[in-house]
Amino acid sequence: MTTPADVHDVRDPELPGRLLAAERDALVPLLRSRAEADYALPVPACPGWTVRDVLAHCSAALARVVENRFEEGVFSPESNDRDIAERADWSNERIVAELERGMTEAGPVIARAGGALDRLALGEWVHAGDVRVALGVPEAYAGRVLPEALALLASVTAGLGHVPLHADLDDVDEPLKLGEVSGARPPGRFIGAAATLVRLYAGRPVDGAAYELAGVQERELDIFG
Repeated sequence: MTTPADVHDVRDPELPGRLLAAERDALVPLLRSRAEADYALPVPACPGWTVRDVLAHCSAALARVVENRFEEGVFSPESNDRDIAERADWSNERIVAELERGMTEAGPVIARAGGALDRLALGEWVHAGDVRVALGVPEAYAGRVLPEALALLASVTAGLGHVPLHADLDDVDEPLKLGEVSGARPPGRFIGAAATLVRLYAGRPVDGAAYELAGVQERELDIFG
């Protein structure tokens, strides 16, 4: 069993950076251990994209954060495709190196952004899970970084004023409160594995996982759609 990092009503500005640093330490060695051919594998969660494309998207997004480059239309599908195309001639190692740098340096910038970039940090972690699925690595949306990810998910959904949800997780000791618990709407209820909860909030397939969801629809949980 695991316990999510403390979730407070007040945003923890250092949490996104801690999540990125912890994910860097887990993901980058994995990537550097893989064959070049693995970078061409399709990523089921991102139709039309390969592992390399997802990594290029992630590294480009973090580079924008570090370098404060947020022109109009940034992070749109068209902008994401341009970022990937700009890295078409890069080696896989160069893309991984840029990703490593971004995961190392973006934390302080995100901390100072007042919450505006917290969802981006969470999205980077979700994309790391997408890559693990493509590579056949178990616990794609779980592992030792899960407590920080759940804490950030709770913080992000609260900041968004998202639909309220109480989650009783099979593999986490304490219940998790997500969204804006204002009393305007009774909280929904989720019972199941933490990775399944993450998949629902990220709009990823749940692969036939057993779970219970009441008082809210699956489509209402997606924070990236």
